[in-house]
Amino acid sequence: MSQSWSEDSESIEELSYSELEQIEINLLLDGIYHAYGCDFRNYLRTSIRRRIQHRMNLEGLNTITSLLEKVLHEPGFIDKLQNDFSIKVTEMFRDPSFFAAFRSEIVPLLRGLPEIRIWHAGCATGEEVYSMAILLLEEGLLDKTKIYATDMNEHVIDSAKLGKFPLKRMQAFTKNYLHAGGNKEFSSYYTTDSEHAMFHSDIKKNMTFAQHNLATDRSFNEFHVILCRNVLIYFDPHLQNRVHDLFFESLAPHGFLALGNMESIISTHKTQYEDINASERIFRKN
Repeated sequence: MSQSWSEDSESIEELSYSELEQIEINLLLDGIYHAYGCDFRNYLRTSIRRRIQHRMNLEGLNTITSLLEKVLHEPGFIDKLQNDFSIKVTEMFRDPSFFAAFRSEIVPLLRGLPEIRIWHAGCATGEEVYSMAILLLEEGLLDKTKIYATDMNEHVIDSAKLGKFPLKRMQAFTKNYLHAGGNKEFSSYYTTDSEHAMFHSDIKKNMTFAQHNLATDRSFNEFHVILCRNVLIYFDPHLQNRVHDLFFESLAPHGFLALGNMESIISTHKTQYEDINASERIFRKN
């Protein structure tokens, strides 16, 4: 018996710091999932690890296990961590060449539809949603378009609904808009106060914002266009495959899927789409 205990002790001592850290991360993500239903278990570990370390530094914690204790026993703490894990990097007309390609190549193919349904999956604070609405308004299609914008983070959804963005970002947004083929005064779409730009209600009228988790939730409609740009890069291959299943199920026949400039259709789904604009990552369901 004493020999067995000694062998167990030696095996524990042989665990490296990185191995112990991975065990703690697994326990943290499992705890979050089982306690709150939020599933981050298949997010890329490099990204998750950075965000965990950031929260530990803010809280003055030395171990991930201490973080798990706060998640399970401190009311409301999960909101902080969920906000840390959500992806909020975005801007209006991000990657202007994408929006220019969408305007010139996809919009003509949408004109004949009696109604257009668009899903922005992982919309964050909504900048790209408002960009699409402005593009469609200029092309005369907004009135017959329903735009659904979703994110797992309830707080960013609440922010996106407002259509209110820092005024200091408008110069960069205007530059993107013009490079994307915008043909009006960008400032005509919003009013300002000393700190913010507030987009007009006619741009927001056909938008629906809702909480939706790509890791766990199912399809909720059939769409002619799905945009999920620069989100899949944070997922491991297993979760990417699940999300591609979800998108394929959610797209109408010959619907369009738009991904980020570092993303592509994974091999198991490649035959289900044709390239419309490979450089801008726009694909069409076969």
